[in-house]
Amino acid sequence: MKKINIHLLSIKGAVRICLMVAFCFSLGSLVAQDSANKAQDSAAPVVKKKSFVKNTFEGNFLIDNQTVMVPIKGTFEFVIQHRFGTTDHSFTDLFGLFAGAKMRLGFSYTPRNNLQVGFGVTNDRMQVDWNLKYALLKQTKDGKIPLSITYYGNLVMDTRIKDNTTLFVTFSDRLSFFNQIIFARKFSEKFSLQVSPSLTHFNNLEGYTDASGKVMEKWNNDHYAISFSGRYKFSPKSAIIFNYDQPLSQHPTNNPRPNISFGLEMKSSGHDFEVFAGNYSDILPQNNNLFNQNDFTRGQFLIGFNITRLWNF
Repeated sequence: MKKINIHLLSIKGAVRICLMVAFCFSLGSLVAQDSANKAQDSAAPVVKKKSFVKNTFEGNFLIDNQTVMVPIKGTFEFVIQHRFGTTDHSFTDLFGLFAGAKMRLGFSYTPRNNLQVGFGVTNDRMQVDWNLKYALLKQTKDGKIPLSITYYGNLVMDTRIKDNTTLFVTFSDRLSFFNQIIFARKFSEKFSLQVSPSLTHFNNLEGYTDASGKVMEKWNNDHYAISFSGRYKFSPKSAIIFNYDQPLSQHPTNNPRPNISFGLEMKSSGHDFEVFAGNYSDILPQNNNLFNQNDFTRGQFLIGFNITRLWNF
């Protein structure tokens, strides 16, 4: 009987020892696994979300040009653009304020991030335009992407009735196109600058008859240009804005003249207001780039303004 008890005691002791050994091994395994996980986590690269520069410009427009900005998703925009007559007639027409004025009403919407679509109507030649704007690249705060790049393009239709004063033979004769790539950089909270090469195309353009009776071209159908635009903020809601447009293409006659403009921008939570003086008298970019004959060296400036209202849905 004693031998049996001794035997049972030895079996129980052996079982206890095995359980203790198994517990120690499992504890050691857990500690080792936790250490391995920590080592793996510390070795894994930390992926940081890109932080983009905000408010390179206050809105979509900078005097006569589009900016690199595309509003956030769900933004609806309404804009009023107005251009008076040139100031070179002095008090005769009160520096252009009593002269014939050009006006555009525009509407646009951002259905998804980085993409804006819109349309507008202009009283000049009863033109209707459809436009698209897409942000291709955005400047980052860490400087790894130093520039913002945006594409802007439009299609314009002249809707005047076909008569002896118009050049319309087919529907396509009514159409013109504008394409632009905008490169911009925000250098500081106060100063931003952009450079924008562009291509204008008109399907049909007015010609003239020479002395021999031969019909000659006034302009080429394609026109290249480049613009330089900037903003300097002197207060949180106000800035000085400026713009220079340089034609690059040469045409048979009526080569367009460059444009220089400067003004004041005032910003509120939902409005952006710009008042300025320049020598572009049209509103749509292809008309300005190809047809401008105002010469700033002769004081042929005009007063204009842009009013923009934004809603977020």
